[in-house]
Amino acid sequence: MRATRAIIHLDAFRHNLHLVRSRIGSPRRICVPVKADGYGHGAVPLAKLSLEEGAEFLAVATAAEGVLLREAGITAPILLLSIPLPEEIPEIIRDSLIPLVGDRDCILEFAVAAERGKEPLRVHLKVDTGMGRVGCPPESAPELAALIARSRSLKLGGTATHLAVSDSSDRGSIDYTKKQLERFSRAVEGIRKSGIDPGIVHAANTGALAFHEDAWFDMVRPGILLYGYAPLGAEAVLPVKPVMELVSQIVFIKQLKKGESVSYGRTWIADRDTVIATIPVGYGDGLPRRLSGDFSVRINGAWYPLAGRICMDQCMIDLGPNTAVRRWDTASLFGGDAFSAADVAAKLGTISYEITCGINKRVPRIYVDRASAYKL
Repeated sequence: MRATRAIIHLDAFRHNLHLVRSRIGSPRRICVPVKADGYGHGAVPLAKLSLEEGAEFLAVATAAEGVLLREAGITAPILLLSIPLPEEIPEIIRDSLIPLVGDRDCILEFAVAAERGKEPLRVHLKVDTGMGRVGCPPESAPELAALIARSRSLKLGGTATHLAVSDSSDRGSIDYTKKQLERFSRAVEGIRKSGIDPGIVHAANTGALAFHEDAWFDMVRPGILLYGYAPLGAEAVLPVKPVMELVSQIVFIKQLKKGESVSYGRTWIADRDTVIATIPVGYGDGLPRRLSGDFSVRINGAWYPLAGRICMDQCMIDLGPNTAVRRWDTASLFGGDAFSAADVAAKLGTISYEITCGINKRVPRIYVDRASAYKL
């Protein structure tokens, strides 16, 4: 077992999922995104736990991510959120993934490829209501839904959109989200007026779950919320618990004299005699190098600042001239009683998603559920 490891608290994930269920009620569905290896937490274990706890759908970004879930024995519906390459279509059909389609060419390409399948391929029509990424204009939705409905090899399983600023509670963001939802509702109503069932209607991401009940429709797709981070201002209604905790251990301790330096570039010079500890975690593990000079770790209940630049595989900590810290003591980097991933992200001007997704696969994940633990 490596000294550096990511502890994944399954009980916290379960708690967060139950919060979502209690908020939206039944029979509304929950789709759990497990893309990017479950936001860095491990796609397969959290996908299985999600389904055990009542989630009906999973979502991934790439066909390969969906195939991985199928190879793990998961049979639940899996949404493919990004547009695949043509050469990926056969495995999408083989493993019954559910792609989002947003234009005529994409629909026809899937229709032709799916003719060789045993049953129609379910697709969800993506409507671009203001995200500006992928999807059809709202006014084109009825026509494209009809194209899918006429195909013998496709089935319209759902209609979706994505909200750009639903996680912000300022007036401008609220108004923009309302406009997106109005456009989407008109598109869905247009599909229905054409005599076509739009299938499962879904739009709500984490922000919409917190602030926009009118976005919940038939299914919600909360992402980072399930992994423990709610939008600012939503903590009261969604008191989620961070799922990932990044820890390491002290592997080396040395005395350093005043005037001596630590790490590359000699950016840190000791201003007094002190003790330096080394822990085997660096930017190769996902600890951003930009934290150098502005980060502390927690050891035995006390905070200690980094000394010098973060290296690829290691970083150093200034323990001070008089310390009780010993070799092999545990150092918490975020989660647990240390900073949260959101705190780390705030230092870097980014979001918690980037921090958890960035924890490299060479960092073992340790799955802990109350008193039991196992390694993936």
